[in-house]
Formats: sequence, C-alpha cells, structure tokens
Amino acid sequence: MATPSEIDAQVRLERDQIKKGLEKLHSNTKKLERKDYASASVYGVTSIQALIPIVATSLDKEKSHLRERHTGYAFRDIIQFLSDLEPEVAAAIGCKVTFDKVFSPKKGASKLQSVTDAIGTAIENECLIRYYERECPNLLRVIKERYWHEACGTAQKVKVVKNRINKKEDVDLWRPWGSERRIRLGGWLLDHICRADDWFTRQTLWEGKKRQNYVIPTPHFIEIKDKVMRDAELFSPIALPMLIEPNDWSNDKPGGYLLNECMRGYPMVRRGKCRLLQGETPIAFLNHVQKTAYKLNDFVVDVAEELMEKGVKIGKFVPVFEMPLPPKPVDIATNKESRHDYNRRAAEVYNINAKAFQKSCRTRMIMNAVKMFKGKTWYLPHSMDYRGRCYPIPSVLSMQDTDFAKSLLNFAESAFITPEAEDWIRFQCSTTAGLDKEPIDIRLKWTYENEDRICRVAQDPIGNLSDWADVEEPWCFLAACDAMYHEIILCDRQMTCLPVATDATASGLQVLAGLSRDASTAKLCNVIPSERPQDAYKKVAETAKPNIPEHLQQYWDRKAVKRVVMTLPYAAQIYSNRIYIREAFKDRDVDVEKDDLTVCVKAVRESMAKVFPGPMRVMHWIQTEVCKAIDRGAEQLQWVTPSGFVVTQRLMKSKTKEISLSLLGRCRVAIATEEEEKVDRQHHKNATSANLIHSLDSSLLHLSAIRFHAPIALIHDSVVCRATDMSTLSTIVRETYMHLFAENDYLHTFSEHIGAETDPPIIGDLKPESVIESTYFFC
Repeated sequence: MATPSEIDAQVRLERDQIKKGLEKLHSNTKKLERKDYASASVYGVTSIQALIPIVATSLDKEKSHLRERHTGYAFRDIIQFLSDLEPEVAAAIGCKVTFDKVFSPKKGASKLQSVTDAIGTAIENECLIRYYERECPNLLRVIKERYWHEACGTAQKVKVVKNRINKKEDVDLWRPWGSERRIRLGGWLLDHICRADDWFTRQTLWEGKKRQNYVIPTPHFIEIKDKVMRDAELFSPIALPMLIEPNDWSNDKPGGYLLNECMRGYPMVRRGKCRLLQGETPIAFLNHVQKTAYKLNDFVVDVAEELMEKGVKIGKFVPVFEMPLPPKPVDIATNKESRHDYNRRAAEVYNINAKAFQKSCRTRMIMNAVKMFKGKTWYLPHSMDYRGRCYPIPSVLSMQDTDFAKSLLNFAESAFITPEAEDWIRFQCSTTAGLDKEPIDIRLKWTYENEDRICRVAQDPIGNLSDWADVEEPWCFLAACDAMYHEIILCDRQMTCLPVATDATASGLQVLAGLSRDASTAKLCNVIPSERPQDAYKKVAETAKPNIPEHLQQYWDRKAVKRVVMTLPYAAQIYSNRIYIREAFKDRDVDVEKDDLTVCVKAVRESMAKVFPGPMRVMHWIQTEVCKAIDRGAEQLQWVTPSGFVVTQRLMKSKTKEISLSLLGRCRVAIATEEEEKVDRQHHKNATSANLIHSLDSSLLHLSAIRFHAPIALIHDSVVCRATDMSTLSTIVRETYMHLFAENDYLHTFSEHIGAETDPPIIGDLKPESVIESTYFFC
C-alpha cells in the first residue's frame, strides 16, 4: 500500500502532467498561429469542419447565378476560374486561408487585401496543379516523387512545379490569373464565408491618415473558440506511468490515475457507453494487470544513450540527425548560377534534416521519459476498448510499443531462475533474433550454437553492432543477450526480471476453429498438438499454387498469401487481398498484370475455403445473420463474452464527406452533411466477425490473467511475463481455451444475443481438451 508521501509524489506528478499538457496545448496553438497555420489548431480544425458545408452550399447556389450571368460584369470571369473546383474544395481552401490569416499575429496579415489575395492565390494554385494533372500527368507524377519532400510547404511545391514544367517546351503552360482577378475572386469567396455563420466580419480602422480594412472574428465566434479550447483542456494532460499502484476501476467510479476520479478524463471502456455495467471478471482483470510494476533495463538504457550521442540508427531507434549545410561559395552575392546552385543544395539539406527530425520524434519522446523514470519503479494504468481488449493509458514506457521501447522495460519484481526459466530465456533470445517460426527445439539449439555471438553482444554491444543490429527485433534481442549471458552463461545473477513474450498462432483462426469445432483448422493453427509448428500460410499457398498463372508459380510461396490469410478472420475484402498479393510480388521485383492478379486472388480465396472450412462457414453465417438483424430494425448489436464483458457494436453511416485537395496530396478534409443518421448495414456486416474474435480472444486473456498471480503484461493477443512463470502462464491459457470452447457452445450463445434465425454451422470434429498438450498454441 502506498505511503502518504508516495501518494503526494504521485499527485504532484499528475498535476505536473496536467500543467504540462495545458502548456503544450496552448504553446502548440500559438506556434501554429505564428506560422500562419491556425487552421491546424484545435479550434481551427473543429470550426472549419462545421463551416465548410455551409459555405459550400452557398457557393453552389451562387455558381448557378454566375452561369446565368445574373451577377453583373464584375463577376463574369469568376465562373471559368471555379469550373475546375467543386464547391466543397473551394470552401475548404477559403476557410483554411481565412483562419490562417485572421488569427496570425503577423502585422498586416488580417488586412482585407492580404486575406483576399491569399485566398485567391490558394485557389489559383489548386487549379494550377489540377491543370497540369490533366495536361502532363506523367511529368507531374515524376516531379512529385522527386521533389515534393515531406518538409515542403505548399508554396514551395507550386514553385517547384512551375520551375520544372517551364523548362519543358512541349507543354501548354498555365496562364496566371493576375493580382486583380485573384483579389476579386478571394473577396467573392470571403463574402460567402463572412455571411455563412456570422463568424467573421470586416472592420475599418484609421491608421494615421489612411483607412485600413481588416477581417476580424466576431464576438460570437470568440465565444465558440473559447469553448472549444476549454473542452480541449480537459483532455490535454500528458499520460505518463504512475509511481504508485493505479486506483482500482469499478462500475461506480473511475480508476487509473488518482485525479481521474475528479477529472474523469479516462473512461474504463474507450468508445463505450459510460453507463454500461461490465461484469466482475473483466474489471478484476483490468485491476490485476495494472498492478504490475516495472523498472528500466539499465544495460539497454546505457547502450541507447551512447548510440544517441553517436547518432547511430538501429531499427526503430532513430536519434536526431542533422546534416550540416553546404559551405557558401565565395561568389554567392554576385554569381547568379552559383547562388542558385547553393540554394538548391541547401534546400535538399533542410528537407533531409526536417524529415530526420520528424522520424526521431518517437525516440526523443521515449528517451525523455527514460530520464524522468531512471531509478524509479512505475505502474501503467490500463483501460479497455469496446471489445474488451486491454491497453495502457500512457503512451510511453509500455509493452505495447516498438521493439526499442519494449527492450527498455524489466519487471520490477525478480524471480529465481529455474531450469525451465533458462529455456524460456533462450527461447526469448532466439525468437527476437528471427526464429519465431521455428520449432522450440531448433530455437534452443540456435542459442547453444551462437553463445559466442551472444557473449560478444552482452560484453560489448557498441563494438559488435553487426552481431545484433540487423536481426528481427534488435533491441529486444540485445536485452535477451544480456540476460542470457549473466543468468545462464556467466551465472553471476540468480534472479531474472526479463520480460518474455509468447504470441498466439493466428489467434483469429484459433478462435474460429474453436467456435466451429473444426479439427483441420485447429491443427493448422496449433490448437491441437503437433511435433513442429504448423504453417497455415504455407498450406494455403500450396493449395492455391496450381490455380495461379504458370509464369507466377516460381515466385509463389507463403509470403505471397500471408497477409491475406492473416486478415481472413477480420473480413478483409477482395480489394485489400489484391493489394497484399501485389505487394508480395513487388518485394520480388515482379509486376503482376491486372487479370493475373484477379486470378491469384480468386485462387487464394478458394483455397482458404478448402483449408479452413469451419471458419469460412462461420464468417458467412455471421454476415448473413447480422444483415437480417439490421433489416429487422436493430440499431446496434450487443453480446456478452464468456468473461462477462458486454460488447456494444453501434456503427452508423458517417455524417462526413471527404474531399481531396490536389496540392495537399493525401490530405482529406471531412465536412458534415445534412443526412439523417442511419445504421451502417455494410459496416456491421464486415465488422462483426472481427469484433467477435477480438472480444473472445480478450475474454480468453481476462479469464487467464486473473488466475495468474505474477507480473504480467499484454500486447493485444500476446502475453508477457518472467521466464520463471511462462510455463505456468502457458498452461493456464491452454486450460482456459479448453474450458472456453469445450464446456461452452458460445456460437449458439452469440446466436441468441443477435437473434439469429438459423442455427450456426458447427463441424464438430474438434475436441478442444486436446489443446492442453499443444506446445505451439502460444509460442
């Protein structure tokens, strides 16, 4: 139990998190305003999404008047400039620029002429890019690929396009609109924005002897802006680990952070109904998981800090890298070509540094947390999603992170090393090295054969980077090498706190095999015992191979079908199947024709129906019955898992419309529509089998974890514990699976929950009790 001083320290930490979160929110807002990006601020994004549909409707009506020439001579040419743009696109650009200029602190930014000119210029730039997309699409694509770097702003992108295309003699160049027309067009669009919702108005001020017109926000919008910011402040605290055990959750009060009971910023179930009562077991599970204590792995921390200083990138560990600017030529002031060449080379360096800084963001965040929690023990408050899956609330120093972040963690409580624990440490070492698909005896044998390499890594990791930097999970492998060297080879440590992870073999198929009692599928996903791990991907590939085009068969293997099979239980559609197979061929430098790809996808889907008969029938039955339930008038689906977690699946048709802006690349602007909210039948059809699987594998872990009385962590459907405890945990998980599917016919229970009209398809030749003997169920 925490002492009063420890509680005080935690309260101070949480208050500091709140303070820093508020500072970060307001600092980021001010920074965006200074850079003329108020449209990307919290209030900007929220307000623009509400404003765009109103402005778009107004523009659509006005365009018809322009076409009929009812608005006079001054506007006769505006229609030709807007002919390329949908009203929503013009509205999005106009609203964005208005927010950027009006809330900019720069002198003169909100002057009427400055705002209208900026709107007109932005509209012209969008039309310019669209023009070249039609006139020279291949050339523009090459320019985008080579010169549109992540660090480029929109103005630089337009400049690059103009410069590159102007050098081509066979292209009809864009005819500039001119300042007068841009300002007139911007003023016309600004009028619509000001009339739309009484958020902006024009104000005339005397500056000396001159009158200046400004665009300013109205008092009405200032009230809206302040309310948006107040709401954002409630969710701004930075989420960090806790120095004491988190508060227990219950149906009556929030748990986790001590101050959460007052602020209520973190619900027990994310995206769930806050008043929905959950069963005792899921809540007990959640409270049990968040009582696991952690500490830093000092060995890994020391290596990371040294590589940070050296600027060495390994895996997901990306230190800040800054390339120096090229030296300025002596004649830069007088020689135009020399100055142009320097500017080009300097721009490339700026782009490289900006991209490197962005990529190092996660690493810098993790290392800052490491400094904060050095020498301390901490806990991770957890919550669940609406399917019952468990997630840590803090975004740093948790097991649900990158390979590098996971390697930094040790359990705070150590355990004596047993002979079985030695095998599990070896298992962790070989698995992170990339042998995760090999039989356990092969993995253990590998560690004996590579003891010299493991010793080198543990003794001098910086001097032997080539021994560990290129393996599957380099940082977790580094941590495992240190543990194996000291706890098994050198034997100068008798206790272990290394986290060892085991993963379900195709958990979705395991669940579907249990639901349908399908022995053939169960064997392929290691639910029932076998001498070596079964490879469902290889089986599907072999079954499909005779039916794919002959010239592609030499490149066909398990990798070609892996992602398709992995996503099968989650109702992946043919479109995504095509993408996965095409990417698999691309990895082998093979381009696949459209018709050949269609044949491959068909062959894989047909082979899956043969290889996984039970799961495919269950998924088809679920989709059919869900559609019937929605057609009968159901607005949501609800079921209770074997652990007592109540899943509520409410999927409504989105009230948004996406519009694509050519100049902003893949950016999509969501705008509200006026359609009534309706149940999304297709979404329910596609999502239910996936959500049922997630809820059942969550239920499996709920029931397993509360029987396990030792430190434990979860990574979705993977379990993590100390090497000493892994055999116990593995047995508990297998026993729970057996009870879950042998003693319960859950598919019939689910059938009752959704009001199914037909009986579920159950093959019935699987005896789930045999999973007790399955070595590779979790491995």
